[in-house]
Amino acid sequence: MTAHETNEGGQAQGQGQGQGQAEGGGESQAARSHLSAAGLRARGWTAGMVRQLLGEPDLFRANPHVGWSPPTRLYCVERVETAERSDAFRAVAATAARRSAAARSAARRRRREVLTRITAEPIDVPRLTPQRLTALAVEHRNQQDEERTYTATVEGTDPTELDRWKVDYLRHRLTRYDELLSGLYGTTGRAAAEELLRRRLYAAIAEAYPLLAQECERRLAAVRR
Repeated sequence: MTAHETNEGGQAQGQGQGQGQAEGGGESQAARSHLSAAGLRARGWTAGMVRQLLGEPDLFRANPHVGWSPPTRLYCVERVETAERSDAFRAVAATAARRSAAARSAARRRRREVLTRITAEPIDVPRLTPQRLTALAVEHRNQQDEERTYTATVEGTDPTELDRWKVDYLRHRLTRYDELLSGLYGTTGRAAAEELLRRRLYAAIAEAYPLLAQECERRLAAVRR
């Protein structure tokens, strides 16, 4: 390689490094001077407030990690701060806070109503003879497990396994009680209601069939772990 070629390579490498630093500096500067939608949410902005008070974003930047995702919408910090000092922002923010508080209150009220319904609802477990319950449980299992290479039978199934199938069948017969959960969408409130309903259903099964109480308790303990 000649000296001329070496110098050209060094210049090209230096220019590439300079361009990379400029691009990186641009991203860093945008991060300091602009806010994303997530950054606005952290400051108390809702999507409606952004549309009403800020309008179109000041900058679009491609996501460097996910090429197919839509570009990130960025808003100038100075423009955001100016809007936050305005009477319009204070009025809209107060309205949004009231709506949020009302929504939380309504969610708590729905949760209390659902928990009350679950607590008060009588659980009607089908009363079957041991032979009939066993036969229906095995039939239900065969219907649910279509990939099984052989048909399960009462005689060829371990008693402990039969108990599990019996509880499966009875729980299937009680699926109508899942409608008691309707109206609950929040993760926390729904989880508490599901736990209460689960405990009530398995308690009802254990009461109707005392020999299945151990299997019912095993399932409740497995969920708690």
